[in-house]
Amino acid sequence: MIRRVTTRLGSPLAALVAVLLTAGLLAAPASTASPRDGRAADGGTSLAVPRGYADTVVTATVRVVDGDGEPVADEPVRLQRYDGRDWQPVADLTTGADGDAQHDVTLRRTPERNRFRALRTTADGTESDRRDVAVLRRNTVLRGFAQQKVRDGRPVTLRVSWVTGNDEPVAGAVRVERGTRDGWTTATRLRTDADGKARWTTTPRSDVRYRLVGAASSWHVGDTSPVLRIDNLPPGTPVSLPAGAPRPRRGLPDQARAVGKGANASAVRIPDPVWRSMVGRSWRRGCPVGRPGLRLVRTNYWDFDGYRRRGELVVNAAIVGKTLGVVRALYAAEIPVRHMYRVDRFGYSDRLNGADDYASMAADNTSAFNCRDVVGAPGRRSPHSYGRSIDINPWENPYRSNNGWTPNTWWVGRSHPRVAWRSAEHQVVRIFAAHGFRWTYGTFDAHHFDGRPVARLGRRPLACDGGVCH
Repeated sequence: MIRRVTTRLGSPLAALVAVLLTAGLLAAPASTASPRDGRAADGGTSLAVPRGYADTVVTATVRVVDGDGEPVADEPVRLQRYDGRDWQPVADLTTGADGDAQHDVTLRRTPERNRFRALRTTADGTESDRRDVAVLRRNTVLRGFAQQKVRDGRPVTLRVSWVTGNDEPVAGAVRVERGTRDGWTTATRLRTDADGKARWTTTPRSDVRYRLVGAASSWHVGDTSPVLRIDNLPPGTPVSLPAGAPRPRRGLPDQARAVGKGANASAVRIPDPVWRSMVGRSWRRGCPVGRPGLRLVRTNYWDFDGYRRRGELVVNAAIVGKTLGVVRALYAAEIPVRHMYRVDRFGYSDRLNGADDYASMAADNTSAFNCRDVVGAPGRRSPHSYGRSIDINPWENPYRSNNGWTPNTWWVGRSHPRVAWRSAEHQVVRIFAAHGFRWTYGTFDAHHFDGRPVARLGRRPLACDGGVCH
């Protein structure tokens, strides 16, 4: 027969029992329940609290039996609940004929507030039994809502809704993830409020995919929303090229998005990092213009996809005003420019004794200063060496060198209302002319414009067999 053990809380006997249990010299009663304080092995007070979902009502049952396991009726017991700091009274109960006393309790979302205990005072002390109730976790549904299409540069608000399967709001942590080529990365972190709602405003600069990941808690499971796709629409009109038009042979990454409103064009003296990239590529000792005579122009422009980009040109200080005027006018007219990188990006060319204009043209790159020889005429200095010339959209506007047409022959003789010109009446030619630039060689070098007549440029001869000095 199992001997009944009833202890006073905090008594020397309780301490001895604890030591024996720790040392393994006294076996604890088999149970899957949470720890009990001073419960008798073969009788006494026990507490049962069934599992349930958070915010639902369950019935707690306190049972009192004697040493023979018989129910004890009319026995006063106390039911308490932990509030996170201390034990608080829930109800004073009295057992019925079956030895049970019952009371309804509401399960909470916070684990520590689902800790209950029953107390009974006896002649030998106080019996207690404790239960920590792990609530059943509810399934949840996490969703995001936003505009499916947004103009580039405009904000879009992502609205978050998180509810349980029975439509109760979930307040919790939500991670907004953005889809990339390498997987999903965290864009921001949010918390839904008591209504299960949250908002996040962002300005996507490209087509983008988002998903929401809600963290699990003690009372609900987590969820991942369906993928939300937002189509970023260009603010301008994309270029529509003729069927069969070849793409540039050399690809370039898109430049950074535009900064500020309009063209936002400015000119500064050549910064140190820019000069370091120029030396040994577009500039070398012996060039007819040095660093003090050059300026860096930065401007917004419209690319072929209708997006606003930020580009750079290096020009002679003497034509800065003309250059700022022309890039502002090109922007206002929404004239597309495929790229506007400084030509130093393409490295040095032995053929040209300067930066590689062959590569720049093959990439359809708009550029200006480049202390080099004429393409197709080694030893003859190009007008670009003075920083007074600008080449715009060279792929669609080929140049006839001594070696033939470059960078392609497909566009020879073809025009386009926005990006290719074969007449002085074309809008691009008229814009350059209105700001003091000359379309010097016409259709033989359609992409080339000079800030002043080439006949007045410098000391070295520019005669190119009566032809073109690109």
